Amino acid sequence: MSPSRNSGPRRDSQRARRRSAGGSGPQADPAPQAAVAETQVIAPERNALLTTPRIVLGLAALTLLAVFVWSYWTTFLSLVQIWDTEPDYSHGYFVAPLALYFLWARRSQFPGVARKHRIWPGVVLLGIGAAMRYVAALYYLEPVDGWSLLFWVAGVVWLLGGWRWLRWALPSIVFLLFMVQLPYRVERMLSYPLQRIATIISGWTLQCFGLPAVTQGNTILLGSHTLEVEQACSGLTIFIGIAALAFAYVVLVRRSWWEKALLIVAVLPISLIANSARIVLTGLLTEFASDAVAKKFSHDLAGWLMLPFAALLFALVLWYLGWLFPQA
Repeated sequence: MSPSRNSGPRRDSQRARRRSAGGSGPQADPAPQAAVAETQVIAPERNALLTTPRIVLGLAALTLLAVFVWSYWTTFLSLVQIWDTEPDYSHGYFVAPLALYFLWARRSQFPGVARKHRIWPGVVLLGIGAAMRYVAALYYLEPVDGWSLLFWVAGVVWLLGGWRWLRWALPSIVFLLFMVQLPYRVERMLSYPLQRIATIISGWTLQCFGLPAVTQGNTILLGSHTLEVEQACSGLTIFIGIAALAFAYVVLVRRSWWEKALLIVAVLPISLIANSARIVLTGLLTEFASDAVAKKFSHDLAGWLMLPFAALLFALVLWYLGWLFPQA
């Protein structure tokens, strides 16, 4: 009987040792468990901080986009009608896609999502756009209505990302000007000098080819034929197209400021050369082919050929500047 009595205390002591040994295990190193618990609590908070502003920003952008489309729907229809009916603004379909391409090309300069920025400058820009729309509707000024679109877009960009976003997107916003029709007086102010200078250059060039060309106003007397340099042939389309091309190059290419200034100055001479080339070719076809062939070229083919020809001249200017002043 003695061995069974002594075994009870031994078992109790062994159980106590096991309990103490088992309890000492987790208490010996509490740091890993605390770290795991902390990461489990902090990680969702960080993810929430990172995703919540983006979700809110995305919802705000979609809401503003819906309001924008609803508010400017009639303006868009008016612009599309102008692009379809006015040859000088047929390039309007390409302006918005190119503006988006500028944003993509400058994506490395995107400033990121700002947590806090001032809202009131964006509200001011929206207010200016609304005031321009009111004046445009009151006095039937379609170009002013189109220009208000730029202030609206600038205001929305400021509301979403502040000054840093607006500075990043500003070239694309300014580029949208090329899809809006110029006021009639501005068109006349640009068209008549372009028309007159192109007539003089064309008459002089035809004389260099040995033809009896005499200029009278915007008319070229070519022997028994008469060439009328109309307003549609003033070169305004080429001028606007080359100006847009120069703007795109200034935005996308890193060159010195004075080289970019030279490119902008070259827009006018290139436009005049391209338009004069169209008039000269029309005169040569009139003299050596027929009036029907000359009219078909002047009204159909010339509109498609002269703008690429002007772009080629612009590329030659770029090449010459690159050869004259090579980049390090």
